[in-house]
Amino acid sequence: MNPSSLNRSPRVAIACGGSGGHLFPGIAVGEVLVQKGCRVILYVSSKEIDQQGLKDAGGMDVEILPAIGLTRRSIGRFASRSFESFRLSIQSLRKWDPDVILGMGGFTCAPPVLAGKILGKTTLIHEANSIPGKAVRFLAPWVDEVMVGFANASGRIASNALSRTGMPVRSQFSPASQDSCRAVLGLRPSDPLVLVMGGSQGAHSINALFLGILPELYRNNPALQCLHLTGFEDFERVRAVYRKMDLHAVVRPFLTEMEYALGAADFAISRSGASSMAEIAAMKLPSILIPYPHAAQNHQYHNARVFAEKGAACLFDSGCQGPSDLSNLISRFLENPSTLERMRNCLMNEDDIPASENVAGIVMSHLRRFGSQRRGDPGHGMRREFSRSKFFTDGVYTKLSTVS
Repeated sequence: MNPSSLNRSPRVAIACGGSGGHLFPGIAVGEVLVQKGCRVILYVSSKEIDQQGLKDAGGMDVEILPAIGLTRRSIGRFASRSFESFRLSIQSLRKWDPDVILGMGGFTCAPPVLAGKILGKTTLIHEANSIPGKAVRFLAPWVDEVMVGFANASGRIASNALSRTGMPVRSQFSPASQDSCRAVLGLRPSDPLVLVMGGSQGAHSINALFLGILPELYRNNPALQCLHLTGFEDFERVRAVYRKMDLHAVVRPFLTEMEYALGAADFAISRSGASSMAEIAAMKLPSILIPYPHAAQNHQYHNARVFAEKGAACLFDSGCQGPSDLSNLISRFLENPSTLERMRNCLMNEDDIPASENVAGIVMSHLRRFGSQRRGDPGHGMRREFSRSKFFTDGVYTKLSTVS
């Protein structure tokens, strides 16, 4: 046994790449763990959103995996990339020797969590959405504990150790001075401002829908200004429309400092991914939520319903509502400030769960529970074995069959 290992800082691996909705919560938890004296490594994908978002991951190590998402057209590539990610995760975890591995959901988290399980590590996962994704449902029966953001996700996960933590957001997301946020972004201090965004990668359908009603909106509200986050693919096209109409707008493909965007706006038009909703809630910002209709199991619709039923947001269903409905909703927001105030009050009444601290606290509890024996026991470094028959009986067939 290496004596220095007895005194080293606790080590936590966080598998959180693939989208902003997985990456940024992972970074948020990592920030808290670093403050608590842990050393943190992030496992992410090679996607552009991950590389942009890592600018916020100061003080953490990073490992890039070749994993990709599963679609009908990519089954072969998904399998080969997942296997390669698993192989690389085994190598990296053996070298880095973390005490706990935390997966934040999505395709990038599965290989490191499975590798950690094989290596006898403590493994945890967090599910952000109200309808759990495939990766979390697959991993849940095997890991030591599952955390959820929405309470109604619990009944859809097969695990004997479930905790509701809320959805982690980075520490900078808290109500801020609207004037100072607008000054940072070059926006007018007094005129109404709508934020249009489609999640971390943009949303072509939201961009097209909003551009279609722009002329009418500006005829009725000439002082209106827009902060439009387009995603990289639509950026040039959307910016050209604003320039042609000579409208006051700030158009960006992506904004790492989302706290300024949310702090500057009077209200937002947004997808209803769990991470976006958590940041909106943390900033107490009224919103029109437009769920991505092709999300797995329509989970964004169910996310949005949670806020809409509490009066904290308006749900816009693109399957049965059209441009005129969105235009009317926006006009109602602009003409009736009391509507926005009621939504803010509902958000103020939401449980202020310090989710990043909650998740980090659960990680720390596992570190305290197992850390001393792993670093102090003469058997430290030996792999905890688990029965192959128990692995398949309890882990896959028995427990997964109970998932709805």
